[in-house]
Amino acid sequence: MPPPGPKIPRPVWAALAGVVLLAMVSFATAATLEEQNGFCAACHTQPESTFYQRTQTQAVDLAAKHAAAWATRCIDCHSSAGFSGRLGAMTLGARDLAAFVTHTDQQPAPLTVPIGDANCLKCHADVSATKDFNRHFHAYLARWQAVDPNAATCVSCHAAHATDGDPALAFLQQERAQQVCDSCHQANGRG
Repeated sequence: MPPPGPKIPRPVWAALAGVVLLAMVSFATAATLEEQNGFCAACHTQPESTFYQRTQTQAVDLAAKHAAAWATRCIDCHSSAGFSGRLGAMTLGARDLAAFVTHTDQQPAPLTVPIGDANCLKCHADVSATKDFNRHFHAYLARWQAVDPNAATCVSCHAAHATDGDPALAFLQQERAQQVCDSCHQANGRG
């Protein structure tokens, strides 16, 4: 029988338990705070505070419409699906918090992680199955993205925080969307 390994002193175990407990409490606190739009807007001063203010009035952009109609929070769109998506958002939030506390944050806040289609498809999965003439592009988007790294994404046409979109078309802005349509048709040799 091999000799017993070194015994770990109680103070080391206590310190380890303290670190684990602190991590759990920090995670729970962050998860609670990030669900409050006002908390997000407190550090992300511009343009996020303007976006947040728009959620308090009649919807003039896609994000405000989501907030009013479906009680969507910032984190609902700014995190991917599942635990790993939420953890990724919290990691980014921790980095943002550190920059804010150390006064190294940039204002206006730059978008460092663009909203991916998966974030939209968490709630709008049925859209990509639509194949009627008026919305056929949704069905082809994934195939285009598979062959072209510069292919459009949901937010290419449906900019969440732009106020120049048509509410009747999910806040789609006609000129911006037409450019996306043209680039896809040119990529397919049908321009």
